[in-house]
Amino acid sequence: MSQFTVEDVIEFIEENDVKFIRLAFCDLYGIQKNISIMPGELRSAFEKGINFDSFLINGYEKIENQDLFLKPDPDTLHILPWRPQSGRVVRLYCDIVLADGTPFAYDYRHFLKDTLKECENEGFNTRMGLKSEFYLFKTDEEDNSTNIPFDNGSYFDVAPNDKGENIRREICLTLEEIGIKPQSSHHERGPGQNEIDFMPDDVLTTADNFVTYKNVVENIAARNGVFASFDPMPLEDKPGNGLHIKMANYKKGENLQITDKEFSESFIAGILNRMRDITLFLNCRKDSYNRFGITEAPKYITWSSQNNSRLLRVPEINGHSEHFILRSPDSCINPYLASAIVIQAGLAGVRNKEQLPPPLDINSRLLTEDRTANLATLPLTIEDAIECASNSEFINNSNFKDIATHYIETIKSRV
Repeated sequence: MSQFTVEDVIEFIEENDVKFIRLAFCDLYGIQKNISIMPGELRSAFEKGINFDSFLINGYEKIENQDLFLKPDPDTLHILPWRPQSGRVVRLYCDIVLADGTPFAYDYRHFLKDTLKECENEGFNTRMGLKSEFYLFKTDEEDNSTNIPFDNGSYFDVAPNDKGENIRREICLTLEEIGIKPQSSHHERGPGQNEIDFMPDDVLTTADNFVTYKNVVENIAARNGVFASFDPMPLEDKPGNGLHIKMANYKKGENLQITDKEFSESFIAGILNRMRDITLFLNCRKDSYNRFGITEAPKYITWSSQNNSRLLRVPEINGHSEHFILRSPDSCINPYLASAIVIQAGLAGVRNKEQLPPPLDINSRLLTEDRTANLATLPLTIEDAIECASNSEFINNSNFKDIATHYIETIKSRV
């Protein structure tokens, strides 16, 4: 059910001294874009949308003879607490539509909505949580980023080795103020590297929240005189930044990881069996592939219930699992497209009644060449990932072939 109606939003704007309304969306790489409108334009934005020059946005350059419009989703209303409290600024995420109001064919947010409707038609819904890593770097006298980490701390360090704890605290408090629920935060393995984990929510909300989260981290870091980097490998010889996707499926409020083992294993098998096909959608930059196989980042297409370094984990607590974790993505994804593709792979596994292979529970440090010789690997370059996606029967025989092919071709043109 919708939380806010159009009239609710307009009333809120009038009663809370809101002077600027940001209409936000993502480019191909999940980078937030927006236009600010004044309150008097909001009703027209809801009814007709706001036109923008799509050819100037990454991933939209080749769209010809189609005016595109941003149409705000009233459910995504949030005040931006780091902006002035007098003459407030709010943000609404938008769907992208054509002049007649029909959805734009390559709107990834709409693709995710369609995917979630497919899940509903199959009788279940999905919840998603995220664990996201980022580095903090010092800035120079002109506030430009350097490659000098903010601290030399390591995994789970505390102050004074961990200089980022107050920044993480401010980030988490700001996220809570917006309505996003952090679960935990800590210093990660790399110098100046941090991680924040989120409580699960419905997938669309989590994707929206992830875009907000990155924006909050970057703004709070800048306010503290440092630079936040989500790049997959910001330091060549240090751990990369990963994004762990935690998912669970539910039917009538019951967690299917617990109540329907066959369904859950087929869903997970569907993802594992298509990892080479879908990696491009989860790792869309050249440097994304420098991370695989380094420290704890996965390289082999394997799963485990206990080993933290496997590509896909199905952790067990008290004899049963409540979710699974996909560990290969990085934070430079478009979260709408990435989560939709993962779910589509899981759906294919369920429809085909696919079975999980045996788990690989051995520690990565003990994986000798003899033991890895027969293990499939993720694509290890972006060129390999493009080829896998381009030749994928899963993608080419799907009902989302057009949007996937558009993405593949756009990434290919940038390599």
